[in-house]
Amino acid sequence: MVQLRLLGPVEIETDQGVPLALGAGRIRTVAAVLISEVNQAVPVNRLIDLAWDGDPPARARGVVHNHVHRLRRLLAGHAELATRGPGYVLLADPGSVDVHRFRSLVGGVRDVDPPAAVAMLRQALGLWRGEALADVPGERVRRTLGAGLAQARVAALQELGRRLLELGRYGELVTELSGWIAEHPHHEELTALLMRALQAGGRQAEALDHYHRARRHLKEQLGIDPGPALSQAYLAVLGGGHSPPPAAGRAQSAARHPAPATPPRAGPPPRGPRCGPSPGEPGAALPAAPYACGHRADPPPPRIAQLPPVVADFCGRERDLAVLDQHLDRVPRPACLVLAGAGGTGKTTLAVRWAHLRKAEFPDGQLFADLRGLERPPMRPGTVLAALLRALGVPEKGIPEAVTEAAALYRSLLAGRRMLVLLDDAGSPEQARPLLPATPGCLAVVTSRRRLSGLVVRDGAALVRVGPLAAEEGLQLLGNALGRKRIEADTAAARALVERCDRLPLALRIATARLMAHPEWSLDCWTDKLADERRRLRELSAHGTELTMETCLHLSYRGLSSGAARLFRFLGLHPGPYVESQDAGVLAGWDADRTSRHLAELCDAHLLEEDVQGHYVQRELVRLYAAQRVAAEEPRFARDEAVRRLLAHFARRRESLR
Repeated sequence: MVQLRLLGPVEIETDQGVPLALGAGRIRTVAAVLISEVNQAVPVNRLIDLAWDGDPPARARGVVHNHVHRLRRLLAGHAELATRGPGYVLLADPGSVDVHRFRSLVGGVRDVDPPAAVAMLRQALGLWRGEALADVPGERVRRTLGAGLAQARVAALQELGRRLLELGRYGELVTELSGWIAEHPHHEELTALLMRALQAGGRQAEALDHYHRARRHLKEQLGIDPGPALSQAYLAVLGGGHSPPPAAGRAQSAARHPAPATPPRAGPPPRGPRCGPSPGEPGAALPAAPYACGHRADPPPPRIAQLPPVVADFCGRERDLAVLDQHLDRVPRPACLVLAGAGGTGKTTLAVRWAHLRKAEFPDGQLFADLRGLERPPMRPGTVLAALLRALGVPEKGIPEAVTEAAALYRSLLAGRRMLVLLDDAGSPEQARPLLPATPGCLAVVTSRRRLSGLVVRDGAALVRVGPLAAEEGLQLLGNALGRKRIEADTAAARALVERCDRLPLALRIATARLMAHPEWSLDCWTDKLADERRRLRELSAHGTELTMETCLHLSYRGLSSGAARLFRFLGLHPGPYVESQDAGVLAGWDADRTSRHLAELCDAHLLEEDVQGHYVQRELVRLYAAQRVAAEEPRFARDEAVRRLLAHFARRRESLR
């Protein structure tokens, strides 16, 4: 279904998610009017009047016809733009127009309970991408259409505030309103709601500060005094009590006559022993209602705790855990940590272990999603968002279909909370980006076989490289699984086994699984089996499962571009693990620029490591897999020709060194 958007810049997006190039100028005005009156005929004279603000040139009719003709071509196959009498009509599903969905959601909150109303209002407000009709040049259009939409947005914010106050979710409300009020300090009702939320959360001083700032702004900018909403909120804060929130959507005029104010109480209510945690304290994640002595609050909803269990015999990784701790303790703290490393290095195990160690700092819970980034097909962001929204309490019918809208609702639900989001096995920045929280109290931890530089550059993520285990850590893993006595009986064979597995946790766990199934095997015998390079990858497979090193490497290989995959295969013909960029170019028969580009892709996928500039290292299991692929996929003559080129290159290098 085509998506027609006015709540921000005017946008038309196909059902495949491709935005249509509208261009600039009055064509956006024409499109905005037709979208706002979808399925209704709009006379040409009305289009002309709105496009030129009531002062059209003589050629205006022809210009409008040209704009309509262009829109008709853009919409072909997605929606119909028909001629109706002396005008035009855009025929489309009203549900495809964000304005219609916004009004439908806001109107529907009257018939649902407060939690559902909050979800619907967040979804409605998440449709906004900025000022309505932000890029429409017609002043009259913005005044006739945009002003009404802006008022509806404020009314929806007020209604959301009222519902959040009812539920006692003060932290969310403060986060929701603070940014808006900073940009629009003249909205008194919203400032009053913010003051009430701060007061209920025990932050009276901040509430009073907002009142005085709003009063100064009204006096200096508009020459008026605070109206009833602000005055009543101010008196309530001074008296330490609660006053009912103003009716949603009530408008104030510039000339007002405030009702007589109720005098403040003589003093604050007497303090007694507190019966429960105060809102905002670590142990009181989003209370459903304020705690008061003698009054029983509704029980809070069950906390979200989706983290997978910690691997029982987790060992080592002290340095990596310390690096993650340092990022969490930074000021300012990054909103996202990317754990990147080759397949089989134990990124997920490390991320889960660290998340459990630090989860107390995220008292509102932890979310988890397996993105299956390099599998076919990978998890789509919309599918993952739907699962996360369900976990956050959004009913199925309240989950938006469009990814942008679902992401906006997801971010809104996390606003004001302190949650940890673990996103496992991301394939690209684009897959992970819609799933990142946007509130400072939350943290996203993303694991990937790629570096996800787009998240680092664009989203400010911190990159943590996860490599193989240290040799002693590998021995400790073997000892945890097989027993210390079995390792100490043949330490030399155990060390050789660790190295034959490239010190990769996955390979070591597969090896220990085979050894546990055959207690009669000696470590030395098993290590000798792995010495045969032709059989090593085949031996490193857990029988009866899909856990094999070959499958793990295949996932990374399959995600390469065709050029990088070809270069990877030919590196399997190189006689050793250390490769210079010139060697790689000679093997593939490419120039330096093309070779450098694809070497960078192999490094990004962790199928190659750059030791120093222009010098690369290919780990043993990766090199064995490359040798398999070149033998299986490249014809014999191509392999022979590549080897001849490399040998001639080595001969020239030796000659130049004499």
